[in-house]
Parts: sequence; structure tokens; C-alpha cells
Amino acid sequence: MVAAALSAAAMNANASGYRFGSQSVSGQGTADSNTAEAADASTIFANPAGLSRLEGTQFSGGITAVVPHSTYDDQGSQRYKVGPTGGLAHQDDYAPSVVAAPSLYISHKLNDQWAVGFGTFVPYGAKLDYDNNWAGRYALTSIDLKSVTLNPSVSFKLNERHSFGFGIDAEFMKAELGQGVDVPGSIMFLSANAATNPEIAARRTALLQTIVAKGGSLAALAAPKDGHATMDGKDWGVGFNLGYMFNLSKDTRFGLAYRSSIHHKLKGDAVWDFSTVTTDPVVNAVLQASSRKKNSAALVDIKTPETLSANVFSQIDDKLALMADLTWSRHSRMEDLHIQFVGTGEGDEVIRQQWKNTMRASLGMNYKLNDAWMLRAGVAIDESPVDKASLRHPALPDSDRKQLSFGANWKVTPNSSIDLAYSYLKFDDASSSYQNLCSTLAGPGTCTGNGETTIGTWKTHMSLVGLSYNYKF
Repeated sequence: MVAAALSAAAMNANASGYRFGSQSVSGQGTADSNTAEAADASTIFANPAGLSRLEGTQFSGGITAVVPHSTYDDQGSQRYKVGPTGGLAHQDDYAPSVVAAPSLYISHKLNDQWAVGFGTFVPYGAKLDYDNNWAGRYALTSIDLKSVTLNPSVSFKLNERHSFGFGIDAEFMKAELGQGVDVPGSIMFLSANAATNPEIAARRTALLQTIVAKGGSLAALAAPKDGHATMDGKDWGVGFNLGYMFNLSKDTRFGLAYRSSIHHKLKGDAVWDFSTVTTDPVVNAVLQASSRKKNSAALVDIKTPETLSANVFSQIDDKLALMADLTWSRHSRMEDLHIQFVGTGEGDEVIRQQWKNTMRASLGMNYKLNDAWMLRAGVAIDESPVDKASLRHPALPDSDRKQLSFGANWKVTPNSSIDLAYSYLKFDDASSSYQNLCSTLAGPGTCTGNGETTIGTWKTHMSLVGLSYNYKF
């Protein structure tokens, strides 16, 4: 559930926060500055008004591979009031060696005014697999997010200057999360504070008495291990996107594009595993019961951020074209997330976010080398929605980044072409001092969570390699 709510983590492609970021290989070659170009059917994603510029029936199918490199170094992560979390202080193999996302678009011009299209692409995606014994395990051990959007679209050409576009976004999201449960920290807290706090002393005494009454061994408490939680969730949501294109001249045009927020109610299951905490199954059962963590349905409400883009494309001469894009994302919709454990009477797990709105700016160019080859290049800067280190959760070690892209279009035949693209992204170092404001000892009906503070720094860079095939019927 946290995976779906926080999504892209360090493995997002070239867009901050949620976004996977690369839905068009031709766009990737210009660092996605070509929104007003309408070079192929992938304009369905960028600006559906661009469908009015495409002749006949056109197909574009591509795949983008993300090759990440990310490391984490711990700088003193803490349990809830009882010292360091311990565990592995350095992580460098939690990101996959490569992940790939496909895209598919088809457009058809009905007449001089109307055109239709259909696109499917990956809007969000994440996959991280930390070691179960890393220093930040009580915040996250693994995250796997998959999503797909189905985007039927239509455009209307009012005249030679004005075109409009509209699309429906049907979005499916599925996620899985793993998280450590700090059973050793809870026992340490009870033992350390029993002498000075009568309430804690009573809880410790009740726990020990229950273990003895059920035939468990108190000796098993000498060296307890972590429990583990797994959660999953999935949902369909529906939104829309709009586009407008204004032709200043035959060589210069401006565009506006809007993609709406989508409301998801991710529903799934939460499973708590205490079976390996000690070697005594009776003790394990008592510890799980005392923690009030039991298997249940899980639910989280999220709203994806809407985006608004302004862009320009100008064909300078027969060979050179220049372009630019500025995109605003309303990430402030992502406030604190409340993960609900349905029917348990237990409080929500609260993930503090308080994201800020962001801007992304990109510049690009096309250069026609000859009749067969067109070269592309672009640069971009992109803000992270994570406002400060104290709000940087290990599921989203996001930071501001810079992008450099190169691409090419090879015209294989008069009706077919191949797009190639390569991008390099450098993320700013991402430090964290994220504290879960709850603890395993919170009273019934309050929030749940481990109460840990994850303190460390992520360093990330990545490459994107894109390949697509285009055909005109």
C-alpha cells in the first residue's frame, strides 16, 4: 500500500515523484521538450491536439529500459527511544539491474477536422528490494509498483490555427510492500522503562505472565528477531487529459496540455509474520497478539497529481528545429497518507509527506542530417516534490535531477522509421532524517508503526535507453 502511495522511489525515470517519466522514445530523445511537435502517434500522451497533424493511420510502439545505479549509506538510524537499529549500513544492490516499460499508440485521421487515437503506456513504476536486515528495514524492505493507462483520444481542428484534443485515462495500479516489524525494539523499550514507568511495568508484567500461562519459554525473549509485514493493493481509476495547439505560422506552434488527477482506492491485504521472531511458537503468538498486529484487509486513498504543460516548437530552417516545454505538477495533493487496517480497531499507519508542487523545464532540438537520419538532443531540470530530509521516506528517496538526452530517427522506408534515444540522469544526493511519529507501543486506536528514524543518504544516477518502431498506413 505504501508502494502504491509513494510509488516511483529512486527508480523513477525522468519525472519527479510518481511519474515513470518516459512514455515516448521520440520525446525522450529531446528530454521530452517536443510536446508541441506531434512527431508521431505518441502525441496522444503529450498533447492529443497534435493528432490533427497526423495523416492517415499511424502506429508507434516502443520500449524504454531504465538502468539505475543507486547506493545508500546509513548515518545512525534509530529505534524508538532505545538506540540504533543496527543492520547493514551500506546498500548498493537494492535497485534492479534494469527495468523496462512499453508504450503503444495508434492514430487515425477521419477527415479534415476530426482524428482519433488510442494509447497505452506506463505512468508510474517502482521496484526496490532492500536487504531484510538493512538499517532502514522498519520503514521499508521492498516495494514493487506496476501500472498501466489506457488512453482513447480525439482531436478537432477548428481551422488552420486552432486544434483541440481530449482523452479519457483509465488507469490500473498494483503494488506490493514489505516492511520490518521492530519486535526487539519493543521488548527493549519495555525492559528499559519498566523501573521508571508504572504503566510500562504493568504491560511488561502482563506480557510475561501471558507467556508463562500459555506454556511459553521466557528464555526465548533473550534474543528476539524482527517480524515482517507484507501488504498489497490494486485499483482502477479514471481521469482525463486535454490539449490545445495554436499555429502561429506553418513553422511555429504553441501547445498547452493538461492531465487530470486520478483518485485511487487501493484495496488489498496486510499479512503480519511473527513466526521467526523466536524459536518458541507460543512466545511468537503472544508477542503478535500484544502488538495488536493481525492479518486484515488494507485500504489507502490517494490522488495522483495533475500536470499542466506549456510548450513551443519552431522549424528554423530545412534542417534545424528548436523546442521547449515547461510542466507544472500539483504534487501538493499528496499530503500525509493514512493506511487503514480494516476491521482491526487499530489506528492508521501514517506516512508523512506534505509534498510541494514542482516545475520541470526542458529544451531540445532536431537536426535533419539527410533524407534518412534526423538527430535529436535535449536537456532538462526537474524538481523533486520531497520538501526536506525529514520528509524523505525510504520508499521515495527522490531529489532534484538533471537530464541530458540524445536521440535519432532513422527512416527505413517511406512509411516506416525507427526511433532511438539515450538519456543520462544525475540526482542530487538525497539525505533523510525521516521519523515515524508512532511506535509499536502506541495505545489502541491510535496510529501504528515502528517509530523508527531513518538517517542516511542515497546517491543515484541512471541511464535510459529507448527504442520504438513507427509505421504510416
